[in-house]
Amino acid sequence: MNLPNRLTVLRILMVPLIVLVYIFPYAQFGIHLMSFDIGIVTLSIKDLIVLALFCFASFTDFLDGYIARKHKLITTFGKFADPIADKMLIDVMFLLLLSDRQVPVVAICLMIARDLIVDGCRMMASQNGIVVAAGSLGKLKTVLQIVTIVLLMIGNLPFELYGLPVDVFMVWFTTLVSLASGYNYFQQMKEYIFESK
Repeated sequence: MNLPNRLTVLRILMVPLIVLVYIFPYAQFGIHLMSFDIGIVTLSIKDLIVLALFCFASFTDFLDGYIARKHKLITTFGKFADPIADKMLIDVMFLLLLSDRQVPVVAICLMIARDLIVDGCRMMASQNGIVVAAGSLGKLKTVLQIVTIVLLMIGNLPFELYGLPVDVFMVWFTTLVSLASGYNYFQQMKEYIFESK
């Protein structure tokens, strides 16, 4: 297994670690976590650790693609596993944020539904020996999702200090881009979806 594929697998393995750090019942074990107040926003050390893990995992997404392209290490496994690793990381983060924050439920459901539909289309295409790599709109969607999650994790700072709901705007804007990229994938793969044998 080459280095880009190892980074992809590492990103997948980091997902349960992020979940564990986020949902661990610290209080039940007598662990009191520090928190920091920045204006009207309170950030806990747990959130900062989760944010650091998420940012590192997201960086491996950029890194594995860069190395694969530069050294011509693009593989079928990478084309297939890389978008799955991205969706695992992003969707799990959105679900964690949804569990205890004011995040628009409909937007998160639409993005996750889009991912499930695209994955289903990918599987149908793969049965015909076609591996569909992430397109430019799909990559933009991933970048916007990362930025949105970071904003949500840091309590919409610094915009929250000025009463600007930039995090909520980003959630909805990212949802629109996500749906547009999903439609784009569907258009690429519809001949395999509606193929009759």
